Parts: sequence; C-alpha cells; structure tokens
Amino acid sequence: MSTKRLAILVGGGPAPGINGVIGSVTIAARKRGLEVVGFYDGFKWISSSSFDPAVHTVPLDISRVSRIHLEGGSILRTARDSLIKGGAIDEAKVANVRKVMESLNVGYLVTIGGDDTAFSASIVARAMEGRLFVAHVPKTIDNDLPLPGDMPTFGFQTAREVATSIVKNLMEDARTTNRWYFVVIMGRSAGHLALGTGKAAGATLTIIPEEFGDRKVRVEDVCDIIEAAMIKRKALGRDDGIAIVAEGVALKFGDVEEIERILGKSIPRDPHGHVRLAEVPLGELLKNEITRRFEERGKKITIVTKDVGYELRCAPPIPFDIEYTRDLGYGAVEYLLSGSYSEEMKRKGAMISILNGKLNPIPFDEIMDPVTGRTRVRTVDITSYAYQVARSYMIRLEREDLENPEFVASMAKAANMDVESFTKRFGHLVS
Repeated sequence: MSTKRLAILVGGGPAPGINGVIGSVTIAARKRGLEVVGFYDGFKWISSSSFDPAVHTVPLDISRVSRIHLEGGSILRTARDSLIKGGAIDEAKVANVRKVMESLNVGYLVTIGGDDTAFSASIVARAMEGRLFVAHVPKTIDNDLPLPGDMPTFGFQTAREVATSIVKNLMEDARTTNRWYFVVIMGRSAGHLALGTGKAAGATLTIIPEEFGDRKVRVEDVCDIIEAAMIKRKALGRDDGIAIVAEGVALKFGDVEEIERILGKSIPRDPHGHVRLAEVPLGELLKNEITRRFEERGKKITIVTKDVGYELRCAPPIPFDIEYTRDLGYGAVEYLLSGSYSEEMKRKGAMISILNGKLNPIPFDEIMDPVTGRTRVRTVDITSYAYQVARSYMIRLEREDLENPEFVASMAKAANMDVESFTKRFGHLVS
C-alpha cells in the first residue's frame, strides 16, 4: 500500500487554539509527504460500527488550514465519546477504532484533548501494538494536565484573558450599582482558571476546591467564607464586590448523591461518567443562603450570579496560544516521524509538551495515576508563592481582624450583630 497516513482528532470540550494545532500538524506532515485526514467528532464515529469515511472524515492540506490558527472552535468539531464504558475499556469500541485505522492505512494519530482523550489515546496506542504511533497534544482551559515546568495547557491563557475581561466589567458594574456578583468559573478538578482570573482582575476573593484539601464541606461552610468577606468589605467602606468560585467546589459537598439531595433533583453525567457541573446551580445555592442570612439580620443585599465558561472555550486564541499550538503541533509530527525517539517509545505513545524551550514528549505510562489507571490531574498548589500572592490580595476574614478590637466592633456593626455573636459565628474561619 501507499505511505501511511496521519490522522487528527479532537476530543473533550473546546479550547482556544485547537485549530492552531490542526493547522500546524497538517502543514508539518504534508511537508514531509504524508497524506493527512481529519476525523470528525473525536472518537465518536471511529469507535462506532456506523463509521462512514465519506461522511466522518475530511482530507486536510496546507491550503485548507493555512489561516485557521487565527480562529476559535475546531474545524473537526469535537465530542466527549471515549473508549471507556462503565469504568472499563470497551473492547468493541477499541476493535472498531483498530479496524478504521487499518482500513484507512493510518500509521500516525494525533489526538487533541484533555485527560480523558489522553487516556483513550493511550488505549489505542496499546491496542495497535506498534502498527500505529500516537501523539497526544494536551488541551484544556482548566490547565489541569501534569505538564512539566509549570507550562500551561494550550487554551488556558486565552480563556483566562477573556474571563478576566468579563470579570473586570462586572467589577465596574458592581461598584456602580452597589451590588455583589457571585461568579462561578469552569474548573472541574482544579481551580487554576478561577484563581488566575481572580488574581488578574483583582476580584474581592476567589474560592477554589484545593483550599479544602481532602475534606468534604457544606454549602454553609462556603457561604461562611463569602459572607464574612462581604461583612469585612462593608466595614472597610464598600457595599460591592466580586466573589469568584471554581465550579469544582460543588464536588466538595459530598458524593453525587449528596449534591442531588441538596438540589432535590438528579444531575446528568457526560459519557465519561463525570457530573455535568454546568447543571449544578452553585451560584444560586450560595446566593440564596447568603441572602437569607442577611435578611435574618435585617440587612438588605443585592447579589447577582454569573456562570463563566462556555463563552471562553471557542474564543479566538491570543498570540501566546497561537505560537504555543504551532510549537505543539510541529512537535507532535517531529515525535512521530523523526528518528530522535526510539521505536519502543513510539509504540507506547506520548503526550507532547515543551520544557525549557525544547520538545519534551512524555510517555503515556508516565502521566497515568498508578492508583486509578487514569491520567493524573494537576491541581493548584496552595503552598506555592503564586497562591500566596493571590491569597494576600483577597479580602477575607483573617486572624488579625479578630485580634483588633476596634475592627471587630466595626465588622459586628456592619453585620448588625454584637461583637461576641460575630466572633462566635465566624471565628472558626481563622482557627
């Protein structure tokens, strides 16, 4: 048969820069004489018995992709379908993928996606037993993949810039109208996007799941943090503010059944079994509880909730992500086709990263959690200097606030409480 083809697919949620990777991979591969084919909708069709190459693939050449790096979205679309079913590998789907690769003479596969797509890519690499080499380009606005050197996942910087612009506008509206905004920002397993946005915009406070460690918390516990910050802000002379909360905080309320109990309804799951956090009205839960508390103390407060996430995912990439995705796409082809990496390494497949300005493919088995067998997740290090700086600029109740008699009295007055009741009510936040 003719020279093997290179195929590209995109899995998971959209992120700014996907088209940059598609374009970069296509151009680099075409220059090396390879045919390039794009699979529509991630693993959805190639893992199905209804796969039709005339409908579910598109040939890619340089003229088709030469300017797509400037665009948001994905010309290959994307889907969350995986090769996992009920927590185990779906061997029927894997067999379908293998059949498609062999029938189309695909010898190289570039997958673009997050941790779930990376896991499916590693399954394909093992199943093909060296007849197909796989390179995974990490993509997620959550920035939660374990890249070395604190490198971000592509799409994160663009998402943070767009989110920061939104929050800046809300901050001005809050100041102008003397109200509070509770902004819930995407981030299932990690608070990078919420924290990065809050830090860049100068939000009043940001709450991320990592600050609670491994323990479970209640809605009331999160409300305590925000309410105390609102009262402190009032004592400092301001009736307005922005509280940013990472959506993953909802998972700290307990298992899925506990969250459903709080909501009084069931929550949909995605194909990977993850709770669709967009279906959890976290902002409303916090708003309703805090509004009730203020009213009980005879205080009136205006709170507006805003979810930020979907409007970030298909934004046109900023120059950082345009350049970064070009490096990653070129690196994927270099890893697959050059003689710089051993045959054994290529058989295993790898995630593409850049370390100290150089290509740094990471074998799939090195990014997998030995306990879960799934791709490891990078969370915010709350002991880091970066978090320390972010935390120091937030308005939150601090120990020294309660050690200052005059300021405690001022906060108690702002809350319409006596000093003893205020200290008893919120003292646990600094203990």
